[in-house]
Amino acid sequence: LENLQPEIKKLAERLRYEVSVRGKQVGWSEKVARFHFKKNLRRIITELYIRDNCHPFKATLLVWVQIPMWVCVSLALRNCSVGARGSEVQEQLSAGGTLWFTDLTAPDSTWILPVSLGLINLLIVEV
Repeated sequence: LENLQPEIKKLAERLRYEVSVRGKQVGWSEKVARFHFKKNLRRIITELYIRDNCHPFKATLLVWVQIPMWVCVSLALRNCSVGARGSEVQEQLSAGGTLWFTDLTAPDSTWILPVSLGLINLLIVEV
């Protein structure tokens, strides 16, 4: 999308000139000329997106898939840590930690894990 911006800008300037010339020939008002300019610019931009296969929705598709997945995984981990899945799982999680988090059922008081998880997810989305 960023690589298309210079081309879009050039085409918009050319279209603005063509619409103003055509508007003077036909006698369009400023409002009608603006309408035709916007309509044709949308058409040109859509053609460029199709030509280069870079629709803006494709950039956000990963986020729309990742958000529900993150919510489901978070809820599943929460249910495991509070014992909703059985006491065996909670006992394993309370003794299975390492480094500064020895009890996986206790909240992280240092906020290292939540912040690092958030930064990693942001990096994944940005990439």
